[in-house]
Amino acid sequence: MSYRVAVRALCEFTAKAGDLDLRFTPSPTAQQGIAGHRTVASRRSAGYQAELSLEGEFGALTVRGRADGYDPAANVLEEVKTYRGDFTAIPANHRHLHWAQARVYGWLLCQSLQLPEVNLALVYFDIVSEQETRLQETWSAARLQAFFNQQCTLFLTWADQEMAHRQARDAAARTMAFPHAQFRTGQRALAEAVYKTASGGRCLMAQAPTGIGKTIGTLFPLLKAMPARQLDKLLFLTAKTPGRKLALDAARVLYPQAANTPLRVLELVARDKACEYPQNACNGDSCPLAKGFYDRLPAARLAAVAHSPLDQQTLRDVALAHQVCPYYLSQEMARWADLVIADYNYYFDFTALLYGLAQANQWRVATLVDEAHNLVERARQMYSASLDQQTLNSVRQDAPAALDKVFKRLNREWNALHKEQVGPYQVHGQLPAKWLNALAGCITAIGDYLNDHPQGLAGNLQGFYFDALQFNRVAELFDPHFLFDVSLTESGKKRLSQLNLRNIVPAPFIGPRLASAQSNVLFSATLSPRTYYTHLLGLPTDAVWIDVESPFHARQLAVHVVSRISTRFVHRQASLEPIVELIATQFAQRPGNYLAFFSSFDYLQQVAGLLAERYPHLPQWAQSRRMDEAARQGFLDQFTLTGQGIGFAVLGGAFGEGIDLPGARLIGAFVATLGLAQLNPVNEQIKQRMAALFGAGYDYTYLYPGLQKVVQAAGRVIRTQDDQGTLFLIDDRFAEAKVQQLFPRWWQLG
Repeated sequence: MSYRVAVRALCEFTAKAGDLDLRFTPSPTAQQGIAGHRTVASRRSAGYQAELSLEGEFGALTVRGRADGYDPAANVLEEVKTYRGDFTAIPANHRHLHWAQARVYGWLLCQSLQLPEVNLALVYFDIVSEQETRLQETWSAARLQAFFNQQCTLFLTWADQEMAHRQARDAAARTMAFPHAQFRTGQRALAEAVYKTASGGRCLMAQAPTGIGKTIGTLFPLLKAMPARQLDKLLFLTAKTPGRKLALDAARVLYPQAANTPLRVLELVARDKACEYPQNACNGDSCPLAKGFYDRLPAARLAAVAHSPLDQQTLRDVALAHQVCPYYLSQEMARWADLVIADYNYYFDFTALLYGLAQANQWRVATLVDEAHNLVERARQMYSASLDQQTLNSVRQDAPAALDKVFKRLNREWNALHKEQVGPYQVHGQLPAKWLNALAGCITAIGDYLNDHPQGLAGNLQGFYFDALQFNRVAELFDPHFLFDVSLTESGKKRLSQLNLRNIVPAPFIGPRLASAQSNVLFSATLSPRTYYTHLLGLPTDAVWIDVESPFHARQLAVHVVSRISTRFVHRQASLEPIVELIATQFAQRPGNYLAFFSSFDYLQQVAGLLAERYPHLPQWAQSRRMDEAARQGFLDQFTLTGQGIGFAVLGGAFGEGIDLPGARLIGAFVATLGLAQLNPVNEQIKQRMAALFGAGYDYTYLYPGLQKVVQAAGRVIRTQDDQGTLFLIDDRFAEAKVQQLFPRWWQLG
């Protein structure tokens, strides 16, 4: 068995040393980096070979990669690095790593072409000035071979361990049995569909009801498929923290805690949740866990692979025992884990860690996208951007004098946009070229300033800079899948505006990410209609779609459509009393715990207030705005097995999905809304664009996303095959055939 490793991954393992140092070095975007490499290549002679594929072996190790360029006439192998700002600010340990990469490529080239020696050049290309700084050395093939052998020897012990782990992991997967005595209804069908999809390298959309054990029902077959498909990683991608917890719990059930667990499981969390010293900058002079990070990393890495699952707390314990940063240790361990459990953004965002590593190392990965109905809205947010003129004015007040000129120019161009504005809100078909040029100048100037003054990386200036970078990046992608709109506000005598680039169809970004994986499974209780998700997520035309049989029966859930009440905004006042009477009557007939969902906090508070006034003996508790984790848990803790009362919540909020209240903890729900998005100029523009693109503007903008929230909320009531509950759908529109077609098949309306 051989072990494949990319040149970059090999050198990052063997040649990184010293501090973790994230002092501000304004690195180019991926597009700027690619453009910089092309510019350098275009300046070379006709015989210059760019992107030269090279490969070599050392024992069981196969090392491969693409050298940036080779000039046969001058016998020069180039390693090109793009940067911006002050060349002397590039840390020494970075340059040490770059030389290591150049030398490994140098030996692979000498071996391939039978060269006695080669000139190695590090070419640093400043993307702003387009100037090259060149460092060059001449190396004999013998010295390069010795260097290559040294790096491979350092890595080989680890590679041997990894190969042994891979064999043990695959052997365990082949013999792994389903962890329960039997499959639940629908769970076997789901597991079989996942296994077939993985075996065929396809994409599966699985609509599977809550309560059948979707997490184990998808993880188990994919783990079984790993050996035959030669998968390097499984990526379990979630929208929310509860999804990560469920996946970790499932991994513990599949691989009960024991020494030498054959599956390495890693949980990735956001940087702000993992940072030990949030007030410190990420460099050795400021943070003790960054000081000597790469010197202590090998021991921490070795300790970390002995633990599974590496959940947030376990990884933190390992990191602190070795005095390294938990967040950056977790990023390192993503290279060596078999199952990575992380938020969507780790694979789908512009700068997604897992996607970047998978591409760089040519990993064979399979993705599991949990609660995939959330991916549409989350992806839209990832690929959108906004900038506010009020924020610019606030930043300008405290900005250094060196930035005054570029800020004034940007503000001047911003004010010029207002002359073309008709009304307080307007969608524009094109982006403002002069304003974008001013923004680009602003980004360059701030970047240069922060490069010279790393301590300036704080507060409003940093926030505005990152927002501007995002806006600039999204602007490069602007097409009919985006809306560009300007919202005007009056501030005293001044007119100020907010500029928004809204991605409304993320398919061109999500589709390629999915296509790069060996197989994908997107699962949720609400993935109807199929075309909506296919269009918006860019799913392949041969994607498989299944609607898994429910383990629940119609007799378990009494579904009542209350069509005599309208919850439309214009009828809201008239709806309060009948809703209160409905809740009170149901509670009197069957006391217990209920959830009542409304379209807004205002509506919720009006109903809760009237209920408290009319029926003060009836216990109630309510969701409030911006609840933290402790407050959310406190809300859920009210739903006890012996308790009684009404919990008021907003549909689509923290309690509309992803919570588990089985048995007597929840016996019913009232849904007093269709969950339709607010009627406003933005949504009306989205409706028009959806109509133009897909011919179903209202459905794609309002109906499908709204009913998805309703079904998710209703899914809180029946959690096990023993549960009995009641559901009230309050609005006359719930009686429409078009709406009822989107209800789960197993519901039977009373």
